This record gives sequence, C-alpha cells and structure tokens, in this order.
Amino acid sequence: MRNLIVGAGISGLVLAERLANELQEEVLIIDRRDHIGGNLYDYEDEGILVHKYGAHIFHTDSNRVWEYLNSFCRFYPYMHEVKAFVNGYFVPVPFNLTSLSMLFPKRLSKKLEKQLLRLYDYESKVSILELSKVQELKFLSDFIYQNIFYHYTLKQWQCEPDELDPSVMARVPVCVGKDNRYFKDKFQGIPFGGYTSMCEKMIQNSLIEVRLNQDFKDISTEGYDRIFYSGGIDEYFDYCYGELPYRSLEFDIRKIQNEYFQVNSVVNYPNNYDFTRIIEYKYFLDQKTPHSIVGFEYPRKYKKGMERFYPIPNNKNKKLYERYLQEASRFKNIYFIGRLGEYQYYDIDKAILKILELFDIIKARA
Repeated sequence: MRNLIVGAGISGLVLAERLANELQEEVLIIDRRDHIGGNLYDYEDEGILVHKYGAHIFHTDSNRVWEYLNSFCRFYPYMHEVKAFVNGYFVPVPFNLTSLSMLFPKRLSKKLEKQLLRLYDYESKVSILELSKVQELKFLSDFIYQNIFYHYTLKQWQCEPDELDPSVMARVPVCVGKDNRYFKDKFQGIPFGGYTSMCEKMIQNSLIEVRLNQDFKDISTEGYDRIFYSGGIDEYFDYCYGELPYRSLEFDIRKIQNEYFQVNSVVNYPNNYDFTRIIEYKYFLDQKTPHSIVGFEYPRKYKKGMERFYPIPNNKNKKLYERYLQEASRFKNIYFIGRLGEYQYYDIDKAILKILELFDIIKARA
C-alpha cells in the first residue's frame, strides 16, 4: 500500500510512523512549509530552544500517548504556570486562591475564600458562569470575567464571548485552591531535545519520504491507495461553500541582552497593550544563558496566505464545516485529519490520540 500524507504536523507524522513501522507501508509526506513539525516546530538560538509558533507544553492523562512519545524522546518534567498582569500584579492563571489574596485586601480576600470553600471542595474547578449564580460571589465572578477573561477574549477573537461556543469560556475556570499549575494532567513536560528532534526520530524509516516546500496542488495523487489530508478541508474543495474562518497570530521574537526579561515563562496581558502575551522560552528547559529570547504574541484576523491557528467555534462555522464533511464523505480512502482537516482545536495529546485511534481502524481493515 502507498500512502500520501499532506502536512508534516504532528498528526501526519504520527500516522506516517505507524503506517511505516507497524504495517510496513510506503509513505510520502508533503508540506508547503520548509520544516517538519507544523506548529510544534522549534529551533535552537545561542543556547535557547525557541518555539517558533507560540508556547507548546505537552500534557496528558493518557498512558497510551505518553508511552508512545517516550519511545522517541525523554521529557524534561516542566510544570507550566501562567501569570496574568492584572492591576499591577502578576497573578496565577487560572484564577485561584493565590490570585485572590494578591488582588484584594486581606479581609475581603479571606471572606471570599471562606465563601468559596464553604460551597466547593478544595482544589475543585468552578466555571465563572456557575460563580455568577451565587449571590455572595457574583462580585468576584464579575471581577474575574472583566479582568481575566473578557478583554483577553476581545483581543484574541475580536468578538464578544457570547458569540463563541461555551467551550471557550469553559477553558478559563476558577480553581478553589493554591495549585498554580496551568495544567493538572498526570504527565507534563517538554522534550529535552525539543519537539523538532522528537519529530525527526518519528520518521526515521526508509519507507517514509518527506518533501518540503511542496504544495498539494502541484503533486499527482495517481498511484496512492490512501490520502490523508491535514490542510484546510475548505481549501481541499476549493472553498466551494465559502471559507471557514480562523484566527491567526503574529510573533515578534526578540533577543534581550539581560539574563531574564520577565517573572515567568508566559505572562498574559488581558487588559493592557495590543499583544495578548509574552513568552520567555529559556524557562521551558531551564536553560542558563547571559541573554534571553522572548516572543510577543499578537492576534490577527486570518487572511489567505497566513498561518491558520484557531478555528472559530460557533454554530454558523460548525454548520459550514459539516457541509464540507458531507462533501468529503463521497470520497473513499481520503481522510481529513488534524486541526485544519477537522476544523477542531486540539491539544497535542488529543491530536496524537485521535491519530492512534484512526490507525487502529486502518490496521483492523488491512
């Protein structure tokens, strides 16, 4: 069997690795970019590993995904924390009891903490929406919504929060505890050698060929038994039903002649400035250098030719995607995979698990 995989991001690479190593099938991977790894791509610059397309921290509760990746790399046990600049303080995000004590007078913060602990278990997560329904906590809910969530959403998505799917708001809970970690998953970390090195090891098989700077439109699909397409599903069908909307990002990566630039690896700016956050990359692997490298992240409206980062989750866009999905169902042995092929934002582990489950189906049919 011969396979064509369009896109050398994590979804395409995992699939290529499984097809070649498990089924001994030939695979051609093409990508219009000049590197593998998709948005996971990183590179070293004077002793600092830089994530070109924003901060990428691996986290999962899946033993299967964790064991799979550890066959290609070892992980530095990095536990991600995010700070937000609010009212002059760098406070933990998601908002927690530590954030509460930093932003409010002691007497008020203790009163609110007592009310939270009376209603919710310690270290539990509560949505802002749920908090707003409790009369004595509505003040706190409104404060968090305005200072942590609302203005950040306006910058990131350029629309009101209620225009987005509720899942977006659900990603910003209040944590009734003092665990400052952004993720609570059992396994967390960053590959010691970086994501690019991990990806390179995945495709070290003579049955796998990679062609970079190669557009799908410029290649013949004759002779391939299966096609796996991880580009935009709307682009594949030449936008016949219209474009699926995305948000894009612009990164201003700068070298700083100080040992450190900020207090943390990632600092969000929900209310100040036109960038959403600043990333300081050397924190990820605790790299020691006399200088630092930081990335200012600016949200941008997607236009053709830009990188697509975030599908915009709402009912209108979901219906448009479903029209393309119905069109795709007419074709046998063409699979639309990954964030763009499925018009779905995926964390790294979820993207990998999705492909491993797809491979299970393919293997059963082989």
